[in-house]
Amino acid sequence: MLQPIINKLRPKMDEVVGKMKEELSTIRTGKASSGLVDNIMVSYYGAQTPLKNMANVNTPEATLIVIQPWDVNSLGDIETALRNANLGVGVTNDGRVVRISLPPMTEERRKEFVKIVNQKAEASRIVLRNLREEAWKEILGLVKESVLTEDDRYRGEEMLNKEIADFNKKILELAEAKEKELMTM
Repeated sequence: MLQPIINKLRPKMDEVVGKMKEELSTIRTGKASSGLVDNIMVSYYGAQTPLKNMANVNTPEATLIVIQPWDVNSLGDIETALRNANLGVGVTNDGRVVRISLPPMTEERRKEFVKIVNQKAEASRIVLRNLREEAWKEILGLVKESVLTEDDRYRGEEMLNKEIADFNKKILELAEAKEKELMTM
């Protein structure tokens, strides 16, 4: 009776880790990455469209991102979306492509990004704790209804804590890897 509760929890926790990976990819390191702009939403013919679905995004140099839209008429919309994203980068439109020049990373800026990484990691851990709490309440409800025994309750708590610890470790590893990447570039 406990395993279905844990099995139901795992995909939600995997989703939290996946979301954190996606959010970390948008944090700029010392070199250009298409992940920095891929998910920026552009107002394209009245619909919000991710940039990666409407243009080729290339990084020909370590400090340059070149965006070549499939529809040249969308250049202005892309440029506006990039400026509104507050990436702290230079955006230029030459009529065919949009170029984003990344300024060099200062030590102070790196430390700011590390703080952001840690905030995102903590937010992910909070979501995991909330998921654990939901599962725990479900277990306690089954104990109260006499569907589960007290032994099952303790075993369930142990299983929940192990799952949470495993996923917290994954989040910590992601945060540490991104922090290392930020500080060494």
